[in-house]
Amino acid sequence: MEEGKRQKQIAGLLNEEINLIFQKLGLSMIDGGMVSISSVKVTPDLLEARFYLSLFQVKDADAAIKKIEERHHEIKKELAARVRHQLRSIPVLKFFKDDTLDHVFKMEEIFKQINEEKKNKDENPPASN
Repeated sequence: MEEGKRQKQIAGLLNEEINLIFQKLGLSMIDGGMVSISSVKVTPDLLEARFYLSLFQVKDADAAIKKIEERHHEIKKELAARVRHQLRSIPVLKFFKDDTLDHVFKMEEIFKQINEEKKNKDENPPASN
């Protein structure tokens, strides 16, 4: 189902505010790696917001997500203070690892491997009898 206009507006607002909150609370850098929000999805009833986190050079992604979830209350409190005039109620915040980059790198490796095999096949054609 396609996202409605209000869902997109709220997702944009939450994305912007949570990025600022992460910077303020020191959550944009974890374990020497960078954490940023790649996308936000808001449910049609506006009661839940799902944040997909892009983790760049973070050693332990699961530990980073856990660290963010441990500060969930602090994040939500800060968010409520920032958007209290725009939203009636603050949605439930859920954080997930965005593994899109992992898939991209995996696909690039597969394409590279296919091209290498094709190149080797073209350079060394099978001997004909």
